Amino acid sequence: MLSALSVRNIVLIDQLDLALDDGLTALTGETGAGKSILLDALTLALGGRGNASLVRTGAENGQVVAVVQLPRTHPARAALRDNAIADDEDIILRRVQFPDGRTRAFINDQPVSAGLLQAIGRLVVEIHGQHDDRALVDVASHRALLDAFGGHEQMVSRVWQAHEALVEAVAAVDGQRAVIEEARAREEYARHVVAELSDLAPEAGEEEVLAERRQRLMQLEKAAEEVRDADEILNGPMAPGPALSGLLRRLGRKAESGAAVFQPVVESLDAALVAMDAVSDALEHLKREMAFDPTDLEKVEERLFALRAAARKHHTSCDGLEGVLTRYRGDLDMLQSGEASLKGLEAAAAAARTSYDAAATELAAARQSAGTALSAAVGGELPDLKLGAARFIVQIESDPKRVAANGHDQVAFHVQTNPGTLPGPILKVASGGELSRFLLALKVVLADRGSAPVLIFDEIDTGVGGAVADAIGRRLARLARKVQVLTVTHAPQVAARANSHLLIEKQAIEEGAFVRTHVKRLDGKARQEEVARMLAGAKVTDEARAAAKRLISEVS
Repeated sequence: MLSALSVRNIVLIDQLDLALDDGLTALTGETGAGKSILLDALTLALGGRGNASLVRTGAENGQVVAVVQLPRTHPARAALRDNAIADDEDIILRRVQFPDGRTRAFINDQPVSAGLLQAIGRLVVEIHGQHDDRALVDVASHRALLDAFGGHEQMVSRVWQAHEALVEAVAAVDGQRAVIEEARAREEYARHVVAELSDLAPEAGEEEVLAERRQRLMQLEKAAEEVRDADEILNGPMAPGPALSGLLRRLGRKAESGAAVFQPVVESLDAALVAMDAVSDALEHLKREMAFDPTDLEKVEERLFALRAAARKHHTSCDGLEGVLTRYRGDLDMLQSGEASLKGLEAAAAAARTSYDAAATELAAARQSAGTALSAAVGGELPDLKLGAARFIVQIESDPKRVAANGHDQVAFHVQTNPGTLPGPILKVASGGELSRFLLALKVVLADRGSAPVLIFDEIDTGVGGAVADAIGRRLARLARKVQVLTVTHAPQVAARANSHLLIEKQAIEEGAFVRTHVKRLDGKARQEEVARMLAGAKVTDEARAAAKRLISEVS
């Protein structure tokens, strides 16, 4: 319930601290006393749009504080916790309005956005009047109101969960199809790469081994040329060995014949020939060691260059070619396994759609039944409200192909105000007075289902009197047994049924220096006098006082 309202410097209200009771509270007063200002102030505290004109002239700012008491299970408390707002025993909504149009919003003294303040406010308080732009008029709320009336919470939850599962299943199918399409688009190239690299069969570390072997073979090839040149010098046609051997023989004979002078030369020539033989043997050994197939270097280079070309083509290193081959083989495997996986996902999506359709169909049937019952229940309230010729129609359009979190159905409240006229949306068909009475009838029916804990009615009895005003009063009193109701009224039949009565009046301060709005709680004689004024008008007569006393006693 709304337990207290504090207003500072809002238009004609300089300072107001108001304690409120549960049940039905009537707010009365002469036209222009400030009843609408009080509602504007409350609307500001509930997150309504700010307006610089609300700030009292000369004040630095205006401020409104609304104190709300709610059960621990109320959705507003969950919303506070979800937004990391202190969930105290009392929920204090506060709004500060500045003359330049800026506003600041607070919940339990924590700064919040105006949007969050409005969201919490809508969960707590509903304000309705002849020109109300929400409730019945807001088609977006009609389905939720019907579900609240029918007690469809569990079915709505099942539909929501089935819809979530369906959305996830369809997303999985779409995701898998995208993967397969991507793999299919690269299939031909992937097969080419796999064939090419499979034939090449790259191995990790192979480039380094081939590069070292190529360097060694190139060195051996160059050394072989030097060996061949040395062999040509020592053993070729111009080799010095035969000439030296002949010279050794001639000089050896001379030395043997007594020419000792040649003996050192003979010894040196003999040593030289022995050395040359050793060199030749060494060259032969080296030639045997260096014997290799001249095509070996060509084969090594061909392999090395093939690996490096493939690495450049695939923007990787030679050691990375194995990874490229693995990746493209994976793409081909994905194409095969992915199609099998897609079939499983499609089957799961079909099962999710079946579950969703079953839950939505069950809910649609329940809504049809609830719609019929709601139309009848609201219709039962209309005759006393002088709308006996009117019809309240719950229009439900159900499309089995529609997939939404709230089911197959679109729900709208229509009315037919007179026989022979076409039904239509309530805002277009009903007049201001009719709109407020239709609203009241619906709220009476939905009092304990789909309603905020605080309902405020702003002059919904305007233009009616007598039996209709009495019918409105009785229904407001019925509502007040289940929720807190505040009503701004000019009807004595309504005010007489209130549990609490607040008089809103203007007061002149300091010999008329300024005027302020004042709220006074009425009891006993004072209350009878106000009801008498409402009955009589400007001049209260004894007859009016007697009628007021009788009226209050009859409804008490």
